[in-house]
Amino acid sequence: QVQLVESGGGMVQAGGSLRLSCAVPGSSFRINDMGWYRQAQGKERELVARITRGGTTEYVESAKGRFTISRDSPKNTVYLQMTSLKPEDTAVYYCKANIEIVVNVEGARISRDYWGEGTLVTVSS
Repeated sequence: QVQLVESGGGMVQAGGSLRLSCAVPGSSFRINDMGWYRQAQGKERELVARITRGGTTEYVESAKGRFTISRDSPKNTVYLQMTSLKPEDTAVYYCKANIEIVVNVEGARISRDYWGEGTLVTVSS
């Protein structure tokens, strides 16, 4: 059973920083892309940042220059360092990982997206 374990959310004043972590315990799988999404109250979930297995990153325009996504592959962990936080960054942040598992003795693999339960980030003005 693949699970994503998130941590690091909380409340911070505008201009402050937070670091989110998302770990995937276990080793019987291969992790491809990992990313962070967020959903503010009354809005749709949106991509914040993602990182490929090879380390290529992508950010939503509003996060460029303020947020940094990184991953520690041996630890199956992805991080989101958030700085210069704004009230409009307030949202539930979700980790997503595309994970590949072996499904039979011949070594056939399937991949699917797994989501964490979300961690609340609140930025006060």
